[in-house]
Amino acid sequence: MQSVELLRDYGFNVIYVNPIESTARVELGVDDLREKVLALIREAMGQLAWGKVIWAVIDIAREALEAGTRRLAVIVDDIFQAIGIDKAAIYVKGLLGILEHPPVEYERVVAVVATSEGLSLREIGRHNWAEFKPTWNMAKGGFEKLYEQIPGGKPPFNDAWQETGGNPRMLLRLYRAGWSVDAVVRELIREKGITPQFINKWRTWLRGAVEDPDVLWSPEAPGELINELISMNLILYNLHDRDPWFWIDQPPPKRDPELGIGKYVAWQTPLHREVVKRALETLGN
Repeated sequence: MQSVELLRDYGFNVIYVNPIESTARVELGVDDLREKVLALIREAMGQLAWGKVIWAVIDIAREALEAGTRRLAVIVDDIFQAIGIDKAAIYVKGLLGILEHPPVEYERVVAVVATSEGLSLREIGRHNWAEFKPTWNMAKGGFEKLYEQIPGGKPPFNDAWQETGGNPRMLLRLYRAGWSVDAVVRELIREKGITPQFINKWRTWLRGAVEDPDVLWSPEAPGELINELISMNLILYNLHDRDPWFWIDQPPPKRDPELGIGKYVAWQTPLHREVVKRALETLGN
């Protein structure tokens, strides 16, 4: 959402869609196209037909260029949870086609697909036309500015930092849960589909990973477990070099045991690690 504001300041027309949050922003100078996009998005929200919407966004982006739009940005956020990992590559390739095969000449087009799904990175990364860079949680200074804007009573900042690791979505979840870590953890256990069978099967490895996520980088670590943790969106695996060139904004620290960050593997947030820790204590034998 912040990208929408920044790109508008640079003179871009912007189409932004986030199915998970049921959010859309359409900032097009062509009124008819703006209303067309919004109508399609409203229809999709009712029918959960997000695949149809993404193709429509691609078509309307082309129409916007044909109508004289010189600077256009298309931002699709967390789409793969809605349309399925198996369709990730084809939709990204469709957006890339706007840049590579435009209907008319343009000044600048930006197409961004953001995802928190580790498996989608694998699917897209298989193709030589893909370029992807991870973005980590917010840096501590920026996260504190966000925290200070939250109204009402709240826990000390350092508690919020240690629980979220700077993740704004987890901060929002804590706020909505009345700052109850227990409530958020119980919600996440249910959402992630963590079962007693899963815990019993992988108990030894999970205990080790709670203490140090880099145990999952060991050659002996079960690939099946790693894939399951990635598909549950609990860990980020095979972290890039911490050179800022490889990252959007600031990379994570090289290691931070308190936040669950290893050299090669990290829990998505401390709350995600707490989910597995709590499941180890309460589920299974």
